[in-house]
Amino acid sequence: MPMTSRLVECVPNFSEGRDKTIIDRIIQPILDNEGVTLLDIDMGADFNRTVVTMVGDPETVLDTVIQCTSIALELIDMSIHSGEHARMGAVDVVPFIPISNVTMADCVDLSHRYGKAISTKHNLPIYLYAESATSPQRVRLPDIRKGEYEGFQVKLSQPEWKPDFGPSQFLPKMGVTATGGRNLLIAYNVNLNTDNKSQANQIAGKIRTSGYVIKDDEGNSIQDENGKPLRQPGIFSNLQAAGWMFDENTAQVSMNLLDFNLTGLHQVTDVIKMEATKLGLQAVSSELVGLVPLDAILAAGQHYGNDPNASEQELVDYAINGLMLNKLSDFDPNKNIIEWAIRGD
Repeated sequence: MPMTSRLVECVPNFSEGRDKTIIDRIIQPILDNEGVTLLDIDMGADFNRTVVTMVGDPETVLDTVIQCTSIALELIDMSIHSGEHARMGAVDVVPFIPISNVTMADCVDLSHRYGKAISTKHNLPIYLYAESATSPQRVRLPDIRKGEYEGFQVKLSQPEWKPDFGPSQFLPKMGVTATGGRNLLIAYNVNLNTDNKSQANQIAGKIRTSGYVIKDDEGNSIQDENGKPLRQPGIFSNLQAAGWMFDENTAQVSMNLLDFNLTGLHQVTDVIKMEATKLGLQAVSSELVGLVPLDAILAAGQHYGNDPNASEQELVDYAINGLMLNKLSDFDPNKNIIEWAIRGD
Protein backbone atom coordinates (compact mmCIF):
# COMPACT_ATOMS: atom_id res chain seq x y z
CA MET A 1 0.00 0.00 0.00
CA PRO A 2 1.86 3.16 -1.13
CA MET A 3 2.19 6.04 1.30
CA THR A 4 0.91 8.39 -1.45
CA SER A 5 -2.57 6.90 -0.90
CA ARG A 6 -5.20 8.56 1.24
CA LEU A 7 -4.79 6.66 4.47
CA VAL A 8 -6.72 6.80 7.72
CA GLU A 9 -6.04 4.63 10.73
CA CYS A 10 -8.85 3.25 12.85
CA VAL A 11 -8.22 1.60 16.23
CA PRO A 12 -11.47 0.14 17.61
CA ASN A 13 -11.30 -1.24 21.16
CA PHE A 14 -13.54 -4.26 21.80
CA SER A 15 -14.43 -5.44 25.32
CA GLU A 16 -13.37 -9.03 24.72
CA GLY A 17 -9.83 -10.26 25.25
CA ARG A 18 -10.20 -13.92 26.16
CA ASP A 19 -12.20 -15.64 23.44
CA LYS A 20 -10.22 -15.66 20.19
CA THR A 21 -13.11 -17.11 18.22
CA ILE A 22 -15.14 -13.96 18.93
CA ILE A 23 -12.28 -11.68 17.89
CA ASP A 24 -11.72 -13.73 14.73
CA ARG A 25 -15.33 -13.14 13.72
CA ILE A 26 -15.14 -9.43 14.56
CA ILE A 27 -12.06 -8.83 12.39
CA GLN A 28 -13.23 -10.89 9.42
CA PRO A 29 -14.55 -7.81 7.53
CA ILE A 30 -11.04 -6.30 7.70
CA LEU A 31 -9.60 -9.40 6.07
CA ASP A 32 -12.38 -9.49 3.46
CA ASN A 33 -12.31 -5.83 2.37
CA GLU A 34 -9.74 -4.72 -0.17
CA GLY A 35 -8.37 -1.28 0.57
CA VAL A 36 -8.02 -2.02 4.29
CA THR A 37 -4.96 -3.58 5.93
CA LEU A 38 -5.05 -5.24 9.34
CA LEU A 39 -1.92 -4.01 11.09
CA ASP A 40 -2.31 -5.36 14.61
CA ILE A 41 -4.51 -7.32 17.01
CA ASP A 42 -3.67 -6.91 20.68
CA MET A 43 -5.69 -9.21 22.94
CA GLY A 44 -5.40 -8.75 26.70
CA ALA A 45 -6.88 -11.45 28.92
CA ASP A 46 -6.55 -9.51 32.20
CA PHE A 47 -7.93 -6.35 30.60
CA ASN A 48 -10.50 -8.51 28.75
CA ARG A 49 -10.07 -6.12 25.87
CA THR A 50 -8.76 -6.27 22.31
CA VAL A 51 -7.29 -3.33 20.41
CA VAL A 52 -7.44 -3.71 16.63
CA THR A 53 -5.47 -1.48 14.27
CA MET A 54 -6.48 -1.10 10.63
CA VAL A 55 -5.41 1.38 7.98
CA GLY A 56 -6.71 2.15 4.52
CA ASP A 57 -8.84 4.32 2.29
CA PRO A 58 -11.17 6.44 4.48
CA GLU A 59 -14.45 5.26 2.93
CA THR A 60 -13.44 1.60 3.02
CA VAL A 61 -12.23 1.91 6.62
CA LEU A 62 -15.55 3.47 7.64
CA ASP A 63 -17.59 0.72 5.96
CA THR A 64 -15.34 -1.94 7.49
CA VAL A 65 -15.44 -0.71 11.08
CA ILE A 66 -19.23 -0.42 10.85
CA GLN A 67 -19.34 -4.10 9.89
CA CYS A 68 -16.94 -5.03 12.72
CA THR A 69 -19.04 -3.06 15.20
CA SER A 70 -22.26 -4.84 14.24
CA ILE A 71 -20.60 -8.23 14.75
CA ALA A 72 -19.13 -7.18 18.12
CA LEU A 73 -22.47 -5.87 19.39
CA GLU A 74 -24.03 -9.22 18.53
CA LEU A 75 -21.34 -11.37 20.16
CA ILE A 76 -20.23 -9.42 23.27
CA ASP A 77 -22.44 -9.20 26.35
CA MET A 78 -21.36 -6.38 28.66
CA SER A 79 -23.69 -7.53 31.44
CA ILE A 80 -21.26 -10.39 32.18
CA HIS A 81 -18.03 -8.56 31.32
CA SER A 82 -15.21 -8.02 33.80
CA GLY A 83 -11.63 -6.85 33.34
CA GLU A 84 -8.87 -4.63 34.66
CA HIS A 85 -9.23 -1.89 32.04
CA ALA A 86 -11.79 0.90 32.36
CA ARG A 87 -14.65 0.25 29.93
CA MET A 88 -18.16 1.38 29.11
CA GLY A 89 -19.31 -0.63 26.12
CA ALA A 90 -18.93 -3.75 24.00
CA VAL A 91 -17.35 -1.51 21.38
CA ASP A 92 -15.68 0.85 23.80
CA VAL A 93 -14.07 3.46 21.55
CA VAL A 94 -13.60 3.93 17.80
CA PRO A 95 -11.03 6.62 16.92
CA PHE A 96 -10.17 7.79 13.40
CA ILE A 97 -6.60 9.06 12.90
CA PRO A 98 -5.15 10.89 9.88
CA ILE A 99 -2.07 9.15 8.45
CA SER A 100 -1.48 10.27 4.85
CA ASN A 101 -3.27 12.84 2.66
CA VAL A 102 -6.15 12.92 5.15
CA THR A 103 -7.06 15.90 7.36
CA MET A 104 -8.37 15.97 10.89
CA ALA A 105 -11.60 17.43 9.48
CA ASP A 106 -11.93 14.28 7.37
CA CYS A 107 -11.57 12.14 10.48
CA VAL A 108 -14.12 14.19 12.40
CA ASP A 109 -16.54 13.68 9.50
CA LEU A 110 -15.90 9.93 9.56
CA SER A 111 -16.66 9.80 13.29
CA HIS A 112 -19.96 11.65 12.76
CA ARG A 113 -20.97 9.28 10.00
CA TYR A 114 -19.95 6.27 12.07
CA GLY A 115 -21.96 7.50 15.06
CA LYS A 116 -25.04 8.18 12.98
CA ALA A 117 -24.88 4.83 11.18
CA ILE A 118 -24.37 2.69 14.29
CA SER A 119 -26.87 4.53 16.49
CA THR A 120 -29.50 4.27 13.76
CA LYS A 121 -28.88 0.57 13.13
CA HIS A 122 -28.46 -0.60 16.73
CA ASN A 123 -30.14 2.08 18.88
CA LEU A 124 -26.77 2.50 20.62
CA PRO A 125 -25.86 5.64 22.65
CA ILE A 126 -22.71 7.17 21.17
CA TYR A 127 -20.52 10.04 22.38
CA LEU A 128 -18.20 12.17 20.27
CA TYR A 129 -14.80 12.84 21.85
CA ALA A 130 -11.37 14.36 21.10
CA GLU A 131 -11.46 16.61 18.01
CA SER A 132 -15.09 15.62 17.40
CA ALA A 133 -16.28 16.62 20.90
CA THR A 134 -19.38 18.79 21.14
CA SER A 135 -18.54 20.19 24.60
CA PRO A 136 -15.39 20.67 26.71
CA GLN A 137 -16.37 17.91 29.15
CA ARG A 138 -16.40 15.40 26.29
CA VAL A 139 -12.94 16.07 24.87
CA ARG A 140 -11.14 13.61 27.15
CA LEU A 141 -12.15 9.97 26.93
CA PRO A 142 -11.60 9.38 30.69
CA ASP A 143 -14.19 12.09 31.43
CA ILE A 144 -16.77 10.36 29.25
CA ARG A 145 -15.87 6.93 30.62
CA LYS A 146 -15.97 8.05 34.27
CA GLY A 147 -18.25 5.76 36.24
CA GLU A 148 -17.59 3.05 33.68
CA TYR A 149 -20.19 0.63 32.40
CA GLU A 150 -21.82 0.21 35.82
CA GLY A 151 -22.47 3.95 36.14
CA PHE A 152 -24.06 4.66 32.79
CA GLN A 153 -27.62 3.74 33.66
CA VAL A 154 -27.66 6.79 35.93
CA LYS A 155 -25.29 8.90 33.82
CA LEU A 156 -27.45 8.62 30.70
CA SER A 157 -30.37 10.11 32.62
CA GLN A 158 -28.42 13.32 33.29
CA PRO A 159 -29.10 16.08 30.72
CA GLU A 160 -25.43 17.04 30.46
CA TRP A 161 -24.61 13.47 29.42
CA LYS A 162 -27.20 13.07 26.69
CA PRO A 163 -25.47 11.08 23.90
CA ASP A 164 -24.51 12.81 20.67
CA PHE A 165 -26.17 9.99 18.76
CA GLY A 166 -28.73 7.43 19.85
CA PRO A 167 -31.11 7.34 22.81
CA SER A 168 -30.51 8.27 26.45
CA GLN A 169 -31.27 4.66 27.26
CA PHE A 170 -28.97 2.14 28.89
CA LEU A 171 -28.90 -1.18 27.09
CA PRO A 172 -27.05 -3.62 29.40
CA LYS A 173 -25.80 -5.92 26.65
CA MET A 174 -24.12 -3.16 24.59
CA GLY A 175 -23.34 -0.32 27.01
CA VAL A 176 -22.23 2.85 25.22
CA THR A 177 -19.57 3.77 22.67
CA ALA A 178 -17.32 6.79 22.02
CA THR A 179 -15.94 7.83 18.65
CA GLY A 180 -13.93 10.76 17.37
CA GLY A 181 -11.12 12.08 15.25
CA ARG A 182 -7.86 12.33 17.13
CA ASN A 183 -4.15 12.65 16.59
CA LEU A 184 -1.92 9.63 16.59
CA LEU A 185 -1.79 8.22 20.12
CA ILE A 186 0.84 5.86 21.43
CA ALA A 187 -0.44 3.32 23.95
CA TYR A 188 2.63 2.33 25.96
CA ASN A 189 3.00 0.42 29.22
CA VAL A 190 5.99 -0.02 31.52
CA ASN A 191 6.03 -3.02 33.88
CA LEU A 192 7.40 -3.02 37.43
CA ASN A 193 8.79 -5.85 39.55
CA THR A 194 5.92 -5.68 42.04
CA ASP A 195 2.38 -6.96 42.38
CA ASN A 196 1.34 -3.75 44.18
CA LYS A 197 -0.89 -1.76 41.82
CA SER A 198 -0.96 1.21 44.19
CA GLN A 199 2.76 1.74 43.64
CA ALA A 200 2.23 1.82 39.88
CA ASN A 201 -0.61 4.28 40.47
CA GLN A 202 1.65 6.43 42.59
CA ILE A 203 4.16 6.72 39.74
CA ALA A 204 1.36 7.33 37.23
CA GLY A 205 0.07 10.22 39.34
CA LYS A 206 3.47 11.88 39.34
CA ILE A 207 3.98 11.74 35.59
CA ARG A 208 0.53 12.23 34.02
CA THR A 209 -0.59 15.69 33.00
CA SER A 210 -3.51 15.77 35.44
CA GLY A 211 -1.21 14.91 38.34
CA TYR A 212 -2.65 13.78 41.65
CA VAL A 213 -4.88 15.04 44.47
CA ILE A 214 -2.95 16.60 47.35
CA LYS A 215 -3.78 15.06 50.73
CA ASP A 216 -3.07 15.95 54.35
CA ASP A 217 -1.28 13.75 56.89
CA GLU A 218 -4.52 11.89 57.63
CA GLY A 219 -5.11 11.03 53.97
CA ASN A 220 -7.89 13.54 53.38
CA SER A 221 -7.86 15.61 50.20
CA ILE A 222 -7.02 19.29 50.60
CA GLN A 223 -9.59 21.57 48.99
CA ASP A 224 -9.40 25.06 47.51
CA GLU A 225 -11.69 27.99 48.33
CA ASN A 226 -14.33 26.57 45.98
CA GLY A 227 -14.34 23.19 47.67
CA LYS A 228 -12.51 21.43 44.85
CA PRO A 229 -9.59 19.12 45.63
CA LEU A 230 -6.19 20.67 45.05
CA ARG A 231 -4.06 18.82 42.51
CA GLN A 232 -0.33 18.65 42.02
CA PRO A 233 0.28 18.82 38.26
CA GLY A 234 2.24 15.96 36.74
CA ILE A 235 5.68 16.08 35.15
CA PHE A 236 4.63 15.67 31.51
CA SER A 237 2.21 17.34 29.15
CA ASN A 238 -0.09 15.42 26.82
CA LEU A 239 0.16 12.26 28.92
CA GLN A 240 -2.53 10.05 30.42
CA ALA A 241 -1.40 7.40 32.89
CA ALA A 242 -2.79 4.97 35.45
CA GLY A 243 -1.64 1.99 37.45
CA TRP A 244 -2.90 -1.39 36.21
CA MET A 245 -1.97 -5.03 36.53
CA PHE A 246 -0.16 -6.69 33.62
CA ASP A 247 -0.68 -10.05 35.27
CA GLU A 248 -1.25 -11.21 38.84
CA ASN A 249 2.42 -10.68 39.71
CA THR A 250 3.25 -7.56 37.71
CA ALA A 251 1.96 -4.03 38.14
CA GLN A 252 2.37 -1.62 35.28
CA VAL A 253 2.22 2.06 34.49
CA SER A 254 -0.24 2.19 31.60
CA MET A 255 0.00 5.29 29.42
CA ASN A 256 -1.39 7.12 26.42
CA LEU A 257 1.12 9.52 24.85
CA LEU A 258 -1.12 12.09 23.17
CA ASP A 259 1.69 13.95 21.39
CA PHE A 260 5.00 12.10 21.21
CA ASN A 261 6.73 15.23 19.89
CA LEU A 262 6.12 16.87 23.28
CA THR A 263 6.31 13.81 25.53
CA GLY A 264 8.37 10.98 24.08
CA LEU A 265 8.71 7.30 24.83
CA HIS A 266 12.24 7.64 26.16
CA GLN A 267 11.31 10.56 28.40
CA VAL A 268 8.51 8.74 30.23
CA THR A 269 10.56 5.54 30.44
CA ASP A 270 13.52 7.26 32.08
CA VAL A 271 11.35 9.03 34.64
CA ILE A 272 9.44 5.84 35.49
CA LYS A 273 12.77 4.10 36.08
CA MET A 274 13.81 6.94 38.39
CA GLU A 275 10.51 6.98 40.32
CA ALA A 276 10.56 3.19 40.62
CA THR A 277 14.04 3.33 42.15
CA LYS A 278 12.77 5.77 44.79
CA LEU A 279 10.21 3.12 45.80
CA GLY A 280 12.81 0.36 45.86
CA LEU A 281 11.49 -1.08 42.61
CA GLN A 282 12.71 -1.63 39.06
CA ALA A 283 11.15 -1.04 35.67
CA VAL A 284 11.72 -4.42 34.04
CA SER A 285 9.99 -4.37 30.65
CA SER A 286 7.63 -2.45 28.42
CA GLU A 287 5.06 -3.04 25.72
CA LEU A 288 3.34 -1.12 22.95
CA VAL A 289 -0.38 -1.67 22.44
CA GLY A 290 -0.94 -1.31 18.73
CA LEU A 291 1.55 0.35 16.43
CA VAL A 292 3.99 3.23 16.84
CA PRO A 293 5.13 5.91 14.36
CA LEU A 294 8.69 5.63 13.13
CA ASP A 295 9.63 9.14 14.30
CA ALA A 296 8.79 8.24 17.90
CA ILE A 297 11.09 5.21 17.77
CA LEU A 298 13.88 7.16 16.04
CA ALA A 299 13.76 9.85 18.73
CA ALA A 300 14.18 7.16 21.40
CA GLY A 301 17.01 5.60 19.39
CA GLN A 302 18.85 8.91 19.19
CA HIS A 303 18.47 9.30 22.96
CA TYR A 304 19.65 5.83 23.92
CA GLY A 305 22.21 5.34 21.14
CA ASN A 306 23.86 8.74 21.36
CA ASP A 307 25.29 8.02 17.91
CA PRO A 308 24.93 10.86 15.38
CA ASN A 309 26.05 8.58 12.53
CA ALA A 310 23.67 5.71 13.27
CA SER A 311 21.55 4.32 10.46
CA GLU A 312 17.76 4.12 10.71
CA GLN A 313 17.96 0.41 11.52
CA GLU A 314 20.57 1.02 14.22
CA LEU A 315 18.43 3.74 15.80
CA VAL A 316 15.48 1.37 15.88
CA ASP A 317 17.64 -1.26 17.58
CA TYR A 318 18.86 1.30 20.15
CA ALA A 319 15.25 2.23 20.90
CA ILE A 320 14.09 -1.37 21.30
CA ASN A 321 16.85 -2.05 23.84
CA GLY A 322 16.58 1.27 25.67
CA LEU A 323 12.80 1.05 25.99
CA MET A 324 12.98 -2.61 27.07
CA LEU A 325 10.56 -3.61 24.30
CA ASN A 326 12.33 -6.93 23.84
CA LYS A 327 12.09 -8.09 27.47
CA LEU A 328 8.59 -9.60 27.37
CA SER A 329 8.88 -11.08 23.87
CA ASP A 330 10.55 -10.40 20.56
CA PHE A 331 9.65 -6.95 19.22
CA ASP A 332 9.27 -7.02 15.43
CA PRO A 333 9.71 -3.49 14.06
CA ASN A 334 8.38 -4.61 10.66
CA LYS A 335 5.04 -5.34 12.29
CA ASN A 336 4.98 -2.74 15.06
CA ILE A 337 6.17 0.44 13.33
CA ILE A 338 3.38 1.94 11.24
CA GLU A 339 5.45 3.00 8.24
CA TRP A 340 7.35 -0.29 8.10
CA ALA A 341 4.16 -2.35 8.44
CA ILE A 342 2.52 -0.47 5.57
CA ARG A 343 5.69 -0.77 3.49
CA GLY A 344 5.72 -4.52 4.12
CA ASP A 345 2.10 -4.80 2.99
